[in-house]
Amino acid sequence: MPDVENTILNAKDKLPNVTPTPPSQQTPQSSAQALKQRLEWGEVAFTILDVRDRGAFNASRIMGAVAMPMGDLPQMALDSLEPRREIYVYGDSDEQSAQAANQLRQAGFESVSELRGGLAAWKAIGGPTEGNAETGYDASSAEYNVKSRLDKHAQVTSKNL
Repeated sequence: MPDVENTILNAKDKLPNVTPTPPSQQTPQSSAQALKQRLEWGEVAFTILDVRDRGAFNASRIMGAVAMPMGDLPQMALDSLEPRREIYVYGDSDEQSAQAANQLRQAGFESVSELRGGLAAWKAIGGPTEGNAETGYDASSAEYNVKSRLDKHAQVTSKNL
């Protein structure tokens, strides 16, 4: 029997590793490729924050990213995210991303990573994006504001009565 066990062990050693391994965990700075690998792996336990202004966010963004402009960032994040939540953040530049990441860390977030190269790096590797620039539809900022749309609806409705 020992020969059979040795034969099996030798055969296992010669086989390639067929068990997929998850991408590496988050670091203080991450590449677009590392983030894309985590998404392709199916990980959903993290949030992608876009800290650019609302117009830039509406035009084009990483698919699934959440808008949190710099001016409102720490409070919005504290109001809507758990401090232990893994966060990837990107802005107009690596400097803005670093500033946003530092604000989040100072606010108590434990796992924040700056996305090096931001949206441009994401697009360069073929990462999925969404927004007006992607669809060719240029909506006004009022179309993104529910209150503005409800006010306009009320005006139209009152004219028809």
